[in-house]
Amino acid sequence: MKDLLINPTLDLKNEGKSFYWASFFLPKKSKTKAGSLYSICRYFDNIADADEDDKTLFLENSIKDIKNDKKNIVNIFLTKNDINIRIFADLIDGLISDQKKIKIKDKNELIYYSYQVAGTVGLMMSRIIGVNDRNAASCAIDLGIAMQLTNIVRDVYEDAQMSRIYLPSDWLPGVNISMLNGQIEIDSEQENNIYDAIYKLINLSEKFYSNGFSGLKYIPFKTRLGILIAGNIYRGIGTKIKKSRKKYLKKRVYLNAQEKILITLKSVFIFILLPFINYKYSKLRESMPNENI
Repeated sequence: MKDLLINPTLDLKNEGKSFYWASFFLPKKSKTKAGSLYSICRYFDNIADADEDDKTLFLENSIKDIKNDKKNIVNIFLTKNDINIRIFADLIDGLISDQKKIKIKDKNELIYYSYQVAGTVGLMMSRIIGVNDRNAASCAIDLGIAMQLTNIVRDVYEDAQMSRIYLPSDWLPGVNISMLNGQIEIDSEQENNIYDAIYKLINLSEKFYSNGFSGLKYIPFKTRLGILIAGNIYRGIGTKIKKSRKKYLKKRVYLNAQEKILITLKSVFIFILLPFINYKYSKLRESMPNENI
């Protein structure tokens, strides 16, 4: 972990293009802190996914070092921003679970995994941007979960190349890993089953995005627009995938600059109308282990 360098702007620009776009609408201080958190999370995520070698021992030792060494760069960052290390440990546990072949059984398992690798980031981000109301925790987690669900629908084929299936298996009748990674040619019925599972997951993500946006009222006013844009940019990826019309896309879907500009303009319009929009929080999941610390 000695090679961890926190590059708030560079890492966002190179590897988090949607977040980098949205970061221009954050106050300078929040932008720097958010970029630093992204840099830290990206470091561990890149190591976890670097190759087929099992990184469990490295990840376990890393979280021990972070907990026990007050001079550790991650410990310093978390402490400075009033983030409980147990939340970051949940993230590392999610990355550890990725070190073996993944086959998610059902929706509840998927939501818990999404909390580990992304809901935790939403929770940490809320602390960084100055959210003080503890009622906001569930909303922050759900926005992170929503974005992870979008990641999953975008990366089904890529994940299958690494022997990972995050779409719940009970949503994929008659479909196996060899069909998802292209080793076996699929027929129209199997393709429809895959698309239906993706479509179902996009619809689930919409509910989590709505929950996430219900927490905008807790976010400091100057930071609110940037978070709204970030959520809507990611949400737009799922909307674009929906338009594939029953096709199982074996490539990543990206938003081009024109699409991002359009979503940004729509977000500004929604931002103006926020006082008149009643986003309601709906219970979609059980409480997470470190949700309220």
